[in-house]
Amino acid sequence: MRVINLGLIQMSCTADRGVNLQKALQYMEQAADRGAQLICTQELFTSLYFCDREDYRNFELAEPVPGPTTEALMAFARRRNVVVVASLFEKRASGVFHNTAVVIDADGRYLGKYRKMHIPDDPGYYEKFYFTPGDLGYRVFHTKFGNVGVLICWDQWYPEAARIVSLMGADLIVYPTAIGWALSQDEATNREQYEAWQTIQRAHAVANGLPVAVINRVGVENDMRFWGGSFVANPFGSLLYQASHDEEEVIVQPIDLDQIGHYRVHWPFLRDRRIDSYQPIIKRFIDQSSS
Repeated sequence: MRVINLGLIQMSCTADRGVNLQKALQYMEQAADRGAQLICTQELFTSLYFCDREDYRNFELAEPVPGPTTEALMAFARRRNVVVVASLFEKRASGVFHNTAVVIDADGRYLGKYRKMHIPDDPGYYEKFYFTPGDLGYRVFHTKFGNVGVLICWDQWYPEAARIVSLMGADLIVYPTAIGWALSQDEATNREQYEAWQTIQRAHAVANGLPVAVINRVGVENDMRFWGGSFVANPFGSLLYQASHDEEEVIVQPIDLDQIGHYRVHWPFLRDRRIDSYQPIIKRFIDQSSS
């Protein structure tokens, strides 16, 4: 059996970047002590979720990637023999910034980065103000413990992104995320939103026949209560673990990668894809009129 112990760090954050990094490293140590081999952080874990407002001062939170935080994570990965996926605010150049995930192998080597492709612009999520859309394409990273497809938050609503990393040979998909409920919302709306968010990502697992892991933050930041609820789903979308909505958690969940072959043989969605018929998908919208 090819079993990987997946570690997810669900935590709250403060305005102090150093405090957040040290807390994450302490939780990562706990995950490694419990046998985690691949450890993932939530989206933008070194700061508060600053995209809830447009403020030029927030660009000061960005750093080069690789840079100081990447180096600290590389040292940790090398010492504990674990793979790390971490979400950072990347300063690429003056005036060019990305929402980026770094991947570090278990020997501490920097394997590369993925830059978030889909950038939202909604009340409370003004990411287009901060982030240039990713230009590295979709990526799968070949680590000691498996081939990891990395996507970030808003990417999770797009089945095309999950399909592409699956076709590139991913053994699992991880989604660092920052999403929550407006404090003014009622409970029915909260429940509906969370269920939609979880359902579509479990559907990615089913459609592609591979495990999916999602890591979200908790805590109240300004007018948002981040809903936590990090989870791991198997290749048929069944929940292996779901975290609470309001507690920090260090999650270590074994994943049997051999299940991929089992589910893909018995439910051969990839076999039956009609790739000759999918050309219309590259259009923004398929207009029916000829005018």
